[in-house]
Amino acid sequence: MAKILELVNFHYYYGNIHSVKGIDLHVDEGEMVTLIGANGAGKTTTLQSVSGLTKRRGIEGKIIFQGKEIQSFNGNKVASLGIAQALEGRHIFSKLSVEENLIMGAYKRKNSVEIKKDMDKVYERFPRLLERREQMGGTLSGGEQQMLAIGRALISLPTLMLLDEPSLGLAPLIVKEIFIAVKEINREGTTILFVEQNSKIALSTANRGYVMQTGEIVMTDTCENLMANAEIKKAYLGV
Repeated sequence: MAKILELVNFHYYYGNIHSVKGIDLHVDEGEMVTLIGANGAGKTTTLQSVSGLTKRRGIEGKIIFQGKEIQSFNGNKVASLGIAQALEGRHIFSKLSVEENLIMGAYKRKNSVEIKKDMDKVYERFPRLLERREQMGGTLSGGEQQMLAIGRALISLPTLMLLDEPSLGLAPLIVKEIFIAVKEINREGTTILFVEQNSKIALSTANRGYVMQTGEIVMTDTCENLMANAEIKKAYLGV
């Protein structure tokens, strides 16, 4: 299967702080891959570097998307290639309605009929957003904001979707609902790379996983094998 995303000897520096230390990572077309690890491991920095949200001067190594090196591209240029990210903490527009937030996700698209069809699909996937379509984004619950962030990313018709801590701060039932939707999105053809501190749900959702510790990838395997690994069980699954 073709690699859609590849990081080759990727480093990231915040000034003198060496945050990500020469990692190699790839995501194949149609896959769902997770990056797990403790806080401060470098997971979010890695994801934001792919989507063009870190300072480019901090990068060493290669980020390759669909065969093209993109490590020098800013966020707008990355988004135009077909990469969309739902950020940690949602970052929805609090003073815009649900519908207006979704429309913001389609800012590079022109065909209003197709946009409307895709908005209807988001409402079908997340019925709560339909009920609250006129409600201001800032008044939604955390779970509803996460649904909106994912829906807004979907409206851009991404080839690759990046999700950063989709379960953060959410009740277990809502987390389950979010990850059911994420699985469906992947089954329908969107390749997904996500960062998640809830290792149990991450490894039970994705196809493959990478384990990060202090800026390095220390293990990679299928999620099934990682869940069966004694070291992973002890360190990340509380078993």
